[in-house]
Amino acid sequence: MSWDGDALIAIDQRALPHQLRQLRITTVDDVVEAIKTLAIRGAPAIGIAGAFGVVLAAFGYPRDAEKVRLEAARIASARPTAVNLAWGVHRALARLPEGPQAVLEEALQMLAEDAQVNRAAAIHAADLIQRLCPDRPLRVLTHCNTGRLATTAFGTAIGALRVLHARGQIENVVVDETRPLLQGARLTAWELAEAGIPHRLTIDSAAAWAMATGGVDCVIVGADRVAADGSVANKIGTYGLAVAARRHGIPFIVVAPESTRDLATPTGREIVVEERGADEITHVGGVATAPEGTAVFNPAFDVTPPELITAVVTENGVVSHATAPDQDAGPSPNASPPNTLVGQQVVDIARGLYARGWMAGTAGNISVRTGDAAVITGSGLSKGELTAHDLVTVTIADSQPVSGTRRPSAETTIHTAVYRATGAHAVVHVHPPHATAQSIGAPKVLRFSGYELIKGLGATETIDIPVFANHSDVARIGADIERQLTEHPDATPVLFIAGHGITAWGASLAQARDRAECLEAMCELVTLSGRREIGLHTDRAEPE
Repeated sequence: MSWDGDALIAIDQRALPHQLRQLRITTVDDVVEAIKTLAIRGAPAIGIAGAFGVVLAAFGYPRDAEKVRLEAARIASARPTAVNLAWGVHRALARLPEGPQAVLEEALQMLAEDAQVNRAAAIHAADLIQRLCPDRPLRVLTHCNTGRLATTAFGTAIGALRVLHARGQIENVVVDETRPLLQGARLTAWELAEAGIPHRLTIDSAAAWAMATGGVDCVIVGADRVAADGSVANKIGTYGLAVAARRHGIPFIVVAPESTRDLATPTGREIVVEERGADEITHVGGVATAPEGTAVFNPAFDVTPPELITAVVTENGVVSHATAPDQDAGPSPNASPPNTLVGQQVVDIARGLYARGWMAGTAGNISVRTGDAAVITGSGLSKGELTAHDLVTVTIADSQPVSGTRRPSAETTIHTAVYRATGAHAVVHVHPPHATAQSIGAPKVLRFSGYELIKGLGATETIDIPVFANHSDVARIGADIERQLTEHPDATPVLFIAGHGITAWGASLAQARDRAECLEAMCELVTLSGRREIGLHTDRAEPE
């Protein structure tokens, strides 16, 4: 995109990939038509185009400020979802009292800034992705088009792919074709080929399967509007990708300029989603693909809630969803937790257990499975002061963190071992006093019998609970637990770690907590009765 004396010059994106054709735009009508028909598209690009539309109006009506404002309003309403359009129009219009030349200077300044902003955001996003997915060439999935066509230079999400490719960190990019207008197939594939970045095109409905079969390490997309709560409006299909990424424990990164963040819109519910004409669905390349008269549902965008988003990245780095950005592109201490609903459940139960003295100081940890990942409490934190922002998402397969601002708990490998070996959806590791005391010097298995509480652990009269050695290498404890549970799939859903508390799991966080409570209550009865339970093995599971 460029300014040529009295006209805006832009690539006609409707003609790609078959023809590289330029538009010469000289009137406000031309600007509105180009934006509505997607000849110019992409949130940053239409923001700059909107500013030059105001330039054309200012020079067209040099002594009629009211007419210029009316034209500006018409431009701003050309597409309702992308906030950048109104931002660009209003920024240029603010210079109108100084005359048309001042409006032009502002638009030219915005054009120059766009390249700088995109490159900065792209570098921050690339840095973040390498932190989340270190030490391997990446398979990255992207949706729609976020390159220089959607901006004016370099690109946002595709800009990050350019940076990663230059660093030798891209194995392959999976490109969603992006129905119904195929911006991925027509535009993104064209841009990636132009940049020499290896890529494969896929149908939108194959993306989740690509994640399920290990073909995607990270999802990266752009945005048309980011609400104050961190909800992201983007090309239709983005929400489904975020759901699939969450299910498979894959980072979901949004890259956009600060001009796309809209703190005046409180939540995603207030974002107006544009609906477009039926022909975009019923016809492909002008050829009818549906019966004549078929009714359609054709939203151009969807809105992804913040709990499904690993990070929103702008030129200022990784930003929180409703507060100031973190200037060094590191994880913001105010960033949204990996999963808001799950996070609050973990916090509530952790605080309750802390109040009972079962998670004294910084001891103990809680996790919840989220697909192929788990949300777990961070390391070195008092559970009495825990917040949803202190949680970390880790992959179940290898315990590696994928999102969050803290280090995962030291006992993460114990939690992931349980998830790998069982169908558990939540794990609680706590240090209740009676159960911990019973585990010290205990044999490898403790048998409990005659207690009504046994029923809370899924047994009737007698239950055998393993006691694992407390190795200094916590990963070794996890390996022992995984091996035991794999070999004994019907094992009780609780266990002891000698001198190191108990671990319980279940189909929900509440069930895991209840099972820990049952075990502690039985151990308290043993303590009160002065009775030692029967050990099934004479060798001990003492700490090393």
